[in-house]
Amino acid sequence: MINKIKDTIFQLSGLYKIYSKKLENDIKQGDIPNHVALILDGNRRWAKRHLAMTKVGHWKGADAVENLLDWCEQLDIKIITLYAMSAENLERNDEELEYLYELIFQRLEKLYKDPRIHKNKMRVKGIGRIELLPESIKEILQKLDDVTKGYDNHFLNIALAYGGQFELVDAVKKIGEKIKNGFLEVEDIDKNEIESNLYTSFLPQSSPDMILRTSGEKRLSGFLMWQSVYSELVFMDIFWPEFRKIDLMRAIRTYQERKRRLGK
Repeated sequence: MINKIKDTIFQLSGLYKIYSKKLENDIKQGDIPNHVALILDGNRRWAKRHLAMTKVGHWKGADAVENLLDWCEQLDIKIITLYAMSAENLERNDEELEYLYELIFQRLEKLYKDPRIHKNKMRVKGIGRIELLPESIKEILQKLDDVTKGYDNHFLNIALAYGGQFELVDAVKKIGEKIKNGFLEVEDIDKNEIESNLYTSFLPQSSPDMILRTSGEKRLSGFLMWQSVYSELVFMDIFWPEFRKIDLMRAIRTYQERKRRLGK
């Protein structure tokens, strides 16, 4: 709490803008991650802290996502993967889930009409067990996929009804079908074959350079289990609705300060 108060005072001073500009200039001199994945955590706790209804936290979190797209464009981050809803979330079957469905549909529909996806030639795709989602969400995801499938300059992947274990199970099933139908021999199964059957197989770089999780939790919760093997992990003690550009830049600075060996 004391650190948050200090940060608020700092923001109100003129030093904040100077620091932010310097930080941006500094990180642009270094290696900007090409693929950033984010676990958007803390909407409910933000609402509780602010004595607000849970839906207000989700709404603010959705606003933060829209801002994030602008910041990533400014920093020239090419691939963004957002963990928006886990497969386990679907088991709740309560009023909050219905609200989340409506909010997700509204924001996807807004994204469909957003000229930025065409200006930036951004491929937009849902990843996960999309078939479990309501028809309205499946339809708008399909429309986004159809209208952007020819783009390859930027990529926005939205993980919905996603689970890392489910992704691996689905990949194994696809490989099993290939073997069953005579298109693949067991001895030919290798790393590349597995990767080609994951939800992220369409990306030019399926493995994130950096995975960032907000809310202070220090775990991946099954997010991109295969793809994250050499990703740099950054955990931030800030709730997602509070996330700012300066937080993204601080995460990138942390990423740049690490020496990546990629297992070598």
